Amino acid sequence: MNMYKLLLVDDEPDNLALLYRTLRGKYDIIKTTSPVDALDILSKNHIDLVISDHKMPEMDGVEFLKRVYDKYPDTMRLLLTAYTDASILIDAINYAKIYRYIKKPYEPSELLLTVSNTLEYLQLKLDNAALINDLKELFAGTIKAIVEAMDAKDSFTMGRSRRVTFYTMKMVKALNLDNDTANKIELAAMLHDIGMIGVSDDIIYKVDKLSDEDWKEIKNHVKHGVRILEDIKQLKDVVEIIKYHHEYYNGKGYPAGLQGENIPLGSRIVAIADAYDAMVSKRAYRPARTQQQAIEILHNMRGIQFDAALVDVFDSIIDEANTELKQYENDVDTNKNQQVSI
Repeated sequence: MNMYKLLLVDDEPDNLALLYRTLRGKYDIIKTTSPVDALDILSKNHIDLVISDHKMPEMDGVEFLKRVYDKYPDTMRLLLTAYTDASILIDAINYAKIYRYIKKPYEPSELLLTVSNTLEYLQLKLDNAALINDLKELFAGTIKAIVEAMDAKDSFTMGRSRRVTFYTMKMVKALNLDNDTANKIELAAMLHDIGMIGVSDDIIYKVDKLSDEDWKEIKNHVKHGVRILEDIKQLKDVVEIIKYHHEYYNGKGYPAGLQGENIPLGSRIVAIADAYDAMVSKRAYRPARTQQQAIEILHNMRGIQFDAALVDVFDSIIDEANTELKQYENDVDTNKNQQVSI
């Protein structure tokens, strides 16, 4: 296995040299005294772990590691600090999403252990991401068959799983989420309505307005979906996203009444993509709403049904997403016509 690549950042040359001597030989190391230069290095190299001093003149370590997180979320981050102020350390954890902080002065053995533990955690994340990717490839045919079966069951929702996944992944990209998280959310979006297979055809094909009993049965699709997937242990996190994608931000949703950020991030993302596509899709019992009407409803439900910040993210991607979807559907229709003419 290749050596992990570390980037060491400390404006004090002596401190940087000590850090380097402690870690050299065990890792592939790049070092610099400038956080600005460090950002340039990151743009040109794959870095597994950044270790940064806290107090630096160009920008402090928390701000620097926040920029690292924003642009390279898969890169692990450690902060060296002489401060013990709880508010500073909380900022470092919450704002820069550091994995650990190391208090100065430190013992070399302490530093080595912390770096080793951090990289073990990174490897676990990488292994999990690889597993999810392998599962996507392994189950590609199965997932496609399931999605097609869902679409075939209801002609009014043809292509819905694909569109919801498309909107979801546009939001994921805008949020710059790490690959492991992105892969799990993608699978959840693809399979979010798998439980609809267990809903009665009489309800799915009903042309009259749905009754309270009908809606109660439709809500059970979440339980059906969890039951179908829960025995696949590798999909545990994916199932959690699916399970809670009908929760409301104010706690009034189902099935568990989760509130705010207690709802998994993936569930909050899929909820918006799912709701939007449902609104702009024609149903047997109502016409499709326009994009403008659907967006207005999303805005009216900010902080009630949906995460307000994520609604803003959806606003930022929807025009481009719809343009790309329209082009894709036109290309598909063109290919079908060409096949028929042949």
